[in-house]
Amino acid sequence: MNAKRPLIAVLTGAGISTDSGIPDYRGPQGLWRRDPSAEELVTIGPYREDPEVRRRAWRMRLESGALAAEPNDGHRALVDLERSGLPMRVLTQNIDGLHQKAGLTTRKVLELHGSARETQCLGCRVVGSMTEALARVEAGEPDPDCRECGGILKSRIVMFGENLDQEVLGQADAIARACDLFIAVGTSLQVFPVAGLPYNAVKSGAKLIIVNGEETPYDAAAAEVIREPISTALPKLVRRLVLERA
Repeated sequence: MNAKRPLIAVLTGAGISTDSGIPDYRGPQGLWRRDPSAEELVTIGPYREDPEVRRRAWRMRLESGALAAEPNDGHRALVDLERSGLPMRVLTQNIDGLHQKAGLTTRKVLELHGSARETQCLGCRVVGSMTEALARVEAGEPDPDCRECGGILKSRIVMFGENLDQEVLGQADAIARACDLFIAVGTSLQVFPVAGLPYNAVKSGAKLIIVNGEETPYDAAAAEVIREPISTALPKLVRRLVLERA
């Protein structure tokens, strides 16, 4: 362990939120396996060009109940990690905002794929409230437009076909290279460039721990692989880390 860099970086993926009722995408019961056509609802080309795709996407947002989801023991374990006083940052691929809802300090969370709790206009780029937009859908607007310029509204997430925010990605990469422990939780580690973060962490001397129900491409490089359910495994791991680093 590199004592000069006592920083824990935690990369979280969809698997940490499944116990909150939010399905993952690529797992055995993942959304894309159950309904492959749902992928076009979060793909920028079809979304921009086809009003019917947008209408379906707004119905999906309204009916999913994702904004009402509550944090689970996995999210709360990371709050405990922060409150222990150990230096830590969370890099999340999730768009559900459950880390912050659980009580994690906002500035310690990097949302690599954006947030489903906000909207953004494809034209003027103004950011707004998803709750307000969904209220408009519920009131009868099947494809609400931007109040500022009349442009197309989308969830403020990085859709397929869009690039990640390079500033956010750069911050995440710096954290990965600076940490002495990198924990990957509930992520397939298959989608780049985010999947490159654990590689850069290990290359820079960090220990890698993977908590995931399925195999990942990084299992062989990990110092420890934990296959237990995340909501039980992560609290145990956090308790152990707090004791080891006290």
